[in-house]
Amino acid sequence: MKTPDVSCKIDAFCSINPTEDPKKVEQAITNVLVNVDVKISKESLKATSTSLESLKKIYEAIHSHKSKNAYRRQLNQNLRDESSWFYLNKQAAFANTVALCSESEESPLGPIKIILNSKNIDTVIEWLIFNRE
Repeated sequence: MKTPDVSCKIDAFCSINPTEDPKKVEQAITNVLVNVDVKISKESLKATSTSLESLKKIYEAIHSHKSKNAYRRQLNQNLRDESSWFYLNKQAAFANTVALCSESEESPLGPIKIILNSKNIDTVIEWLIFNRE
């Protein structure tokens, strides 16, 4: 996985339901994003990174499961100025699986929202979807 030399901020957000163990929610996030700074509050979790390397597991899932079209559709649909986003299923992430959700309701305990911010957002999307070593 060769990452482009572009500046990008990656944010991941998800709610922590009263019935959920915050450590398990953190595990779900770190199962799909690597080397992120995680902050947990009573009701939510936020993970951040400034390295595209953090998307390694998502990148690999996109290319191994041939789900490029679904991700491209979501990223283009949610593209605004210098940012785009997509949802991942929280339960699947806890089970160490990257599963895209087209709507938040597809993840019963709430999704993980991944937001990509970059002045070169088109390059980031191009790399994530199309670049395959």
